[in-house]
Amino acid sequence: MKVLLDGCVWRGAASVLTAAGHEVEAVVDWPRDPGDKEILSSAFEASQVIVTIDKDFGELAVVHRLSHRGIVRLVGFSASQQGTAAAEALAKYAAELSGGAIVTVERHRVRVRPADTD
Repeated sequence: MKVLLDGCVWRGAASVLTAAGHEVEAVVDWPRDPGDKEILSSAFEASQVIVTIDKDFGELAVVHRLSHRGIVRLVGFSASQQGTAAAEALAKYAAELSGGAIVTVERHRVRVRPADTD
């Protein structure tokens, strides 16, 4: 799966995701952080799932109805746990994410918001 790591996600998560077979790009490697709207747009155009800890992407997708290819939001994980949590979510919810779902991953629960179909 093609993945874009938001700038707030630990950079080391990229190596965990790459080892799991994902094609990973990280916003921290860009010349500058263009802001959430541009990150969401870039990920959509590149067919990338965004991995973030930021709830603003969900708001952009749901409230403002901006297009995306799937979002994984990690809640309550230490930096060193983010890669593993993201890899597990990408593996378990690949079909939902491919359909544009928003997957919120917490330590003891996962919420999946399917893509709007209207």
